[in-house]
Amino acid sequence: MSKYTLHVNGKARSVDVEADTPLLWALRDTLGLVGTKYGCGVGACGACTVHVDGQPARACQLPVGGVGKRRITTIEGLDARAMHPLQQAWTELDVPQCGYCQAGQIMTACALLKQHPRPTDAQIDDALAGNLCRCATYVRICAGIHRAAQIAGGGKEKA
Repeated sequence: MSKYTLHVNGKARSVDVEADTPLLWALRDTLGLVGTKYGCGVGACGACTVHVDGQPARACQLPVGGVGKRRITTIEGLDARAMHPLQQAWTELDVPQCGYCQAGQIMTACALLKQHPRPTDAQIDDALAGNLCRCATYVRICAGIHRAAQIAGGGKEKA
């Protein structure tokens, strides 16, 4: 085992794991940040999505030894009070059903809104195409992203 310093949610955190340990397990098992979920383990479902230097990444596929000094943001790091516009919209519109995939959905949506503050439905569909929801709440997820854009000041009320 080796010690690694991960820069997670604005803080330097030490983990003592093997270099090939997926970031997902370092976050969940070592650091106790359980908002990031294990879904498929092969990077296909998006439940484990975190940001690495502001870009969505599958934590189940990223070995701790390959992270280096890059900044990692988990769902817990979006807003300490869970008041990020996406979190507000998700609560307001009751987006999740079971909720298991929602951290990954929100993290992917967050990156989308940084790139496109007023995304179209097509941009939302494209950005979230790799995030699966077994409960099929895609219509509510799309509405939540539009609402978050409104809350953040980038979107206009849909007719």
